[in-house]
Amino acid sequence: MAINNRVKSTNDLVLEDKLVAVNRVTKVTKGGRTFTFAAIVVVGDGKGVIGWGLGKAGEVTTAVEKGVEAAKKNLIKIPVYKGTIPHEQVAKFGGAEVLLKPASAGTGVKAGGAMRAVLESVGVKDVLAKSKGSSNPHNLVKATLAALNEMRSPYMVAQNRGISVERVFNG
Repeated sequence: MAINNRVKSTNDLVLEDKLVAVNRVTKVTKGGRTFTFAAIVVVGDGKGVIGWGLGKAGEVTTAVEKGVEAAKKNLIKIPVYKGTIPHEQVAKFGGAEVLLKPASAGTGVKAGGAMRAVLESVGVKDVLAKSKGSSNPHNLVKATLAALNEMRSPYMVAQNRGISVERVFNG
């Protein structure tokens, strides 16, 4: 039940990029070894907008730049509610499975590696996260974004149920 949360324009966004992982790839030919780099990058504005990209090049800096450009092309909007996520969510991508749980204020981002980069870029301040299965950064980033893309804000749930927003938040 993927919800269409795509961001149309990036003109008014101030995006910050985070390098998640760099992979050195070696190609052996008759002339010797050729090294290239694949960089997976996450960009976000810290207010609920996030995207990821993969850049490949002969140098790390060029690969990161390509990754940032790719990430800016597939941005999505995530509901961040009171500094955390609105509800618990599980998602899988390939061999990676992630569990995200909302946390009370002051908890911080309890997540490792690739998941931490994604959650911090999106602007989540308090969350409990667990990675099950594969620790491959590519699949972890995609699984975390799949979980975040399934999130529904309290406003969306109230609207779907036909309840006024005032009634939801005022009792």
